Amino acid sequence: MALPFAASADFAADKPAGTPCPNLREDFRCGIHARLRESGFAGCTVFDCFGAGQQVSQVTFGGRDWRGDPETARRMFAVFPVMRALHELLRYLSDAMTFPAAHPIRAQLRRAFDDVETLTGQGPDELLAVDVEARRREVNVLLLRASELARARVPGRKHNHRGADLIGAKLRGADLRGASLRGAYLTGADLRDADLRAADVIGADFRGADLRGADLTGSLFLTQPQLSAANGDAATRVTAPLTRPAHWACAGTSGAG
Repeated sequence: MALPFAASADFAADKPAGTPCPNLREDFRCGIHARLRESGFAGCTVFDCFGAGQQVSQVTFGGRDWRGDPETARRMFAVFPVMRALHELLRYLSDAMTFPAAHPIRAQLRRAFDDVETLTGQGPDELLAVDVEARRREVNVLLLRASELARARVPGRKHNHRGADLIGAKLRGADLRGASLRGAYLTGADLRDADLRAADVIGADFRGADLRGADLTGSLFLTQPQLSAANGDAATRVTAPLTRPAHWACAGTSGAG
């Protein structure tokens, strides 16, 4: 309801922000959830609100229904992107706290997590006043430090492809262990049999990337939507709780393979 999308390879139709998706049912469920890709809505399968939608509807607005209250709808849709950004930070901070090498800054990570979590419990007016970009910059300093500590344990030279344009790049079999791929554009890249163990992939765009046979064991800040945006197979290795997406050829059902 809240977000817009445009007719493209990812979406079968246009939808302005604040208008219901044509597939939204009366019970708030998706009418084509089991066949999104076949129906031309692959973009829906790679989006994750990190629990922000549930938080906004059930906590921030106490379960109120936007359908019967236009003012509630307007405020709810304004709050949602703020909450999503905060929940995304919580996800990454939670990941960073699991890195054994990040032990020296774990207390700082915990404080940052608690501070952001406190923000998510505030009311609509307080949330709309949050400086999301400032909060993101503060947290990113810690996430970057956690990444550096974790990747420092990887032997050998580590590639720095932060923010790089690697669209369609030929990286088959590449040794990218411990590399920085933060914010890299890997759309359509050939990463077959590449080694991405302990690579930092926060914000990397894997849409249409070929990950068949690639090893993403322990990739830092890797999310399920990133995997869902790519193509892989039963030989692609990921670390639980991440799973191989259903559309991957001969996909397994979980964890490292």
